[in-house]
Amino acid sequence: MANQMSKQIFKTMLSFFLFVLLLSDTVSSVRKSINLKKPCKHFVLHLHNVAYDSDNTANATSATVINPLGLGNFNFGKFVIFDNPVTMDENYLSKPVARAQGFFFYNKKTTYNTWMAFTLVFNSTQHKGTMTIMDANPMMEPTRDLAIVGGTGDFLMTRGIVTFTTDLIEGSKYFRVKMNINLYECY
Repeated sequence: MANQMSKQIFKTMLSFFLFVLLLSDTVSSVRKSINLKKPCKHFVLHLHNVAYDSDNTANATSATVINPLGLGNFNFGKFVIFDNPVTMDENYLSKPVARAQGFFFYNKKTTYNTWMAFTLVFNSTQHKGTMTIMDANPMMEPTRDLAIVGGTGDFLMTRGIVTFTTDLIEGSKYFRVKMNINLYECY
């Protein structure tokens, strides 16, 4: 009798364990699907960079903090911090909708290539919050895709891709980058 009772308890426990295992597998496999052909949010912004050159302190939006000499012709080792205005259109004097705040450094000796980490800080009537971007930026390519790895506020935990296109360069003092932003995970 005790043997039969222990078999019944074993069967009940095994059934319960298998039910919980099946339920947990079903719950964990239910994920939000991401449609890479149709982003949940899309917009285009323009980043404006004015490099500091010792005579434009009031207007500069970026500064080189490390610039080792003698490491080749492609700025290898140069480290730049920035706080750039971001506008809806190409005009530098337009009202900024965000600020791009972060850094990049040149990390290749054979061509111009940077690695970037920055946050788009939105504080406008249309959007509030941040979007964090980190990735390699092969500057000589006509377009570059960088990863959007998170955010806050209106962009809470967002993920996506920002496609950079450098659409204006004025010597070493000013450049403008068109940012085509596609968010694929929105909450």
